[in-house]
This record gives sequence, structure tokens and C-alpha cells, in this order.
Amino acid sequence: MLRRAVVGQLSRWGIPVAADEAELVVTELAANVIKHVGEGMPSTLVLEWRGQRLRLEVHDRSHVLPSVRAAGCDEECGRGLHLLGALAADWGAVPTAAGKAVWCEIPVRAGRACRRVERAADALERYRTAKGGVAPYGSRRTAGLEQSAVELIADLLHWTAAIGHDPDDILDRAQVHYEAEAA
Repeated sequence: MLRRAVVGQLSRWGIPVAADEAELVVTELAANVIKHVGEGMPSTLVLEWRGQRLRLEVHDRSHVLPSVRAAGCDEECGRGLHLLGALAADWGAVPTAAGKAVWCEIPVRAGRACRRVERAADALERYRTAKGGVAPYGSRRTAGLEQSAVELIADLLHWTAAIGHDPDDILDRAQVHYEAEAA
């Protein structure tokens, strides 16, 4: 459920390119809380998108900072922080008033297309809200955004025709822009 929430948030931000690494990192950080702090102990996940980096922090109530140790070939545990170090651009652990925070930053290769995806998702959410729609989660959310996209495009074509332009010409021009940027 936690991984799904992270992937959902990254999709809403328009940076699904970071989803695989984020899922792996979140799984490792959560597993460390369960193993070293205790199953069922409260912890908090914080995601923050800072330009070209995604910061993930897990806060828990233990004051014991993690330490990297060498794991033997036959050991089942002890490689998590090595994995974190390999995936992240930077990582660390800091004491907090309530315990500690273990954090890492993953590079986000959000190019022009990703910024366009983010803007489109925001526009579709606002469009659905303006029409009185609700924001479901998961696959229902995606289907709802797809329907909003179709309705928005149709409304834009009506607007284009109303101001005296050819809707087919506008669609052709949009397709040329899309293909040029996708290449």
C-alpha cells in the first residue's frame, strides 16, 4: 500500500520516471523501520520533489542511527543501506526531537515531456473539479482523467470553431508539436 501511494503521488506530480527507484527505496526504508524499530511502530514517510531530485524521508521514534556494515555472501540481511547508497544521489540519517529521519535523494530525469505531463494532470484535475467530479484513486482515477482529457479536448475544439478556426488544423498542429518533442 505504501509503494502504491508513492507511485500515485509521483504520477500526480508528473514524474513517473522515478517510480521504480522510489518503490525500492521506500520498501527498504520501511523494512528497516519494521526490523530495527519494531513492527507496528509509528513512522512517517515524507516525499519532496526538489527540481531534479526526489527526496524521501522516513521518520521514526528510535534514536539509534543506522550504520552501514559489511554483509557476508550467505547473510540474508545487511545490504539495504548499500542498496540505498547505490540508488540514491545522496542519503543520510539525522537525529530529530522525536527520534530520527533516514533520507535519500533520487535523481529525477524530468525533461520537457515530464513537465508537460505534470501540467496536463493538473489541468485535468482542475477541469474535473470544475465539472463537479470527484477524484478517485488508482485505476479509477486514471480512467477518470482519461475521460476528462477527452471532454477537455472536445471543449477546446468547440472553442476553436467558435472563434473561427479550423479544429482539424489545431489538432494537426498539436500533433506536430507532440511528435517533435517526443522524438
